[in-house]
Amino acid sequence: MSTDQEESGVRHFDHCPWLFADEATEEQRAAQRERQRAIGGDSEVGERCYVAESAAVFPDRLRLGDDSYIAAHAYVTDELTTGTDCTLNPFATVRGTVTLGNGVRIGAHTSLLGFNHSMAPDRPVFQQPHTSRGITIGDDVWIGSHVVVVDGVTIGDHCVIGAGAVVTRDLPAWTVAAGNPARPLRDRRGAKASPAPSGADSLTRFADTTRAQAADILARCWDGDRYVDRPGATPTLRAHCDAVEIADLLTGSAPEQLTADEHGKRLSAAQDPDTGLTPELGEVLPAPDEDGFVGDGPALYHLLSAGYALDLLGLSFPHPVRGTKEMTSRQLVTRLDGLPWQEGAWGAGAWIDAWATAAHWNLRHEGEGGVHPGALESLFGWLLTRVDPWTGMWGSPSAETGRLQVVNGYYRLTRGSFAQFGLPVPHPERVVDAVLDHARDPRHFGAGRDNACNVLDVAHPLWLCTRQLGNGSRGEGYRSADIRSWAESRLAAILPRWQDGRGFGFGPGPAGPGPEAGLQGTEMWLAIIWYLADLLGRTDALGYRPRGVHRPEPARSTVRNDTGAPTAR
Repeated sequence: MSTDQEESGVRHFDHCPWLFADEATEEQRAAQRERQRAIGGDSEVGERCYVAESAAVFPDRLRLGDDSYIAAHAYVTDELTTGTDCTLNPFATVRGTVTLGNGVRIGAHTSLLGFNHSMAPDRPVFQQPHTSRGITIGDDVWIGSHVVVVDGVTIGDHCVIGAGAVVTRDLPAWTVAAGNPARPLRDRRGAKASPAPSGADSLTRFADTTRAQAADILARCWDGDRYVDRPGATPTLRAHCDAVEIADLLTGSAPEQLTADEHGKRLSAAQDPDTGLTPELGEVLPAPDEDGFVGDGPALYHLLSAGYALDLLGLSFPHPVRGTKEMTSRQLVTRLDGLPWQEGAWGAGAWIDAWATAAHWNLRHEGEGGVHPGALESLFGWLLTRVDPWTGMWGSPSAETGRLQVVNGYYRLTRGSFAQFGLPVPHPERVVDAVLDHARDPRHFGAGRDNACNVLDVAHPLWLCTRQLGNGSRGEGYRSADIRSWAESRLAAILPRWQDGRGFGFGPGPAGPGPEAGLQGTEMWLAIIWYLADLLGRTDALGYRPRGVHRPEPARSTVRNDTGAPTAR
C-alpha cells in the first residue's frame, strides 16, 4: 500500500471509525495498536477500540471501554472513563473529570467540560485555579451535535439531548431535553415531560405498593426463629431491628412473626447488663477501652438500631450504657482528639453517633443512668470549636475517595449529636456547598454506583441544613434549585429499583449487603425516599414518616434544662 493510500485510509477511519473493525487491513490494525500504546498518562484502552490519529488525546487518566472510539480531531484531556460502546464523534471536546456509562453517543463538535475557573475578584481569571466537580452521564444516552455540558452535571440513563443545547443542570433518566439552558421536553418513553417526574402520583403508587407488600417482605426474611437480612444470610440483631422499623413505618404495628411483647423481650434480653452494650447474636462483646467504651464493632450501631427498635415498641434499654455514664469530660475530649479524622472520618463520626445516642438513652434512666456532669457540653463544645468553617465539616478529603469519608462521617456525627438533640449545625451554607459538590463525584454517584449509605449521607445533611436555613420546600432559599434538582434525579432513579415482594437492595458493588433485596436496603431506602420527597414538598403523597433511627424530629429537645436535669421531648 502506498503512503498516499495509507494516509487516505487513516483519514477515512478517523472520520468513520465504526468502519475500522470490518474494513481495516492488518497494517492499519498494527498502526492503531501502536497509536493506543502511545497515549500518555494512566491509560487503558479496551478491545476493538479506535483512537483517531488526528485526535488530541492527552489524558491524566483514560479508561476507554470495549468497542468504543474517539474520532477525528476530538480533544480529550484530564480524566475520562467510559463504559462499553461509547463514541466521541469528530471535533468533540472532553475535559476535566468525565464519566460515561454504556452505549453513550457524543455528537460532533460537542463539549463536555468537567472543570471550571475560579473567578474571585482579587486577581485575573487566568491566574486562578481550576475546580472540578465532574460530569456523569448514564447508560444509553445520545447527546447531539454542538451541545455543551458544564461542570457538575449528571445526565441520567436513556436521555436524549438535542443539538445545540447547553446543559447546566442535572437531568433525570429518560428525559428528552433541548435549548439554552436545556429544558426537559418530554419523557423518551412517550409521555410529555412533567415538571415533577417523581411527583405525587408516582409516590402515592409507590407507597401503596410497599404497604401492600410489607408482610411478604418481612416473612421472606424470617427463618422460623430469627430475622435475616435476606434469605440464606446469617441472623443478625440489626435484621430484627430493621424488621421492626419497616413494620412500624408501613403497617403501624410490630412484625407479625412475634407479638409486640415477644419482640421487646428479645431485644431487651440482648443487652449486656454490665456494660449496657448489645453484642451481635451469638458473639461476645469486645473488652472496653481504658475510658470504658468500645471503639468499633456492631455494638456501636446497635445503640442506634436496637435502641430505636425498642423505642418503637414503647420500651427502652433496660440498663444504662456504663461507658457513657462514667466517661468524664477529660476522657471524652481525649477520645475525640484521638479519632481517625484524617484517614477515617466516617468511623470518627460513627463513634460520636453511638456515644451521643447512648447518652440520649442514659438520660431516660433517672438516678442510675445519665451522663457524667459536663460531658455532653464538652462534646458539643469540641465539635463547635473543631469544625472547618470553610466546609462546616470535620475531617479531610482524600485523593482516593474525595469527600466520601468526610460527608458520610458528617451524617453520622450530626445525626447523633445536633439532629438528635435538636441543636443547630454550624455553617449550614458551607455544608450545602460541600455536600452538593460531593454528590457529583462520579466515583460514588456515577451510573450504577450509588448505594443507600452514600445517598442517605447526602440527603439528610441537605434536609437538615435547608430546615435550619428556612428554605421552604417550594420556596427560594440557599441553592434551592440545585437541591431540588438533585432530589428529583435521585427519586427518579430510586423508585424503579423496588423489587415486588422483596423490597430494595442496598446497592451495587461489594459495599454493605450488596444488590440483593433485603431488610437493611429496604429500611434505608424507604427513609431516603421520605427525605427526598420532603425536600420537594411531597411527603403527603407517601403517607408515612420515619420514627426510628432516621426520624426527622429531634429525639431530645435540649441537652439539659436550667436545673441541670435531663429534658426530653
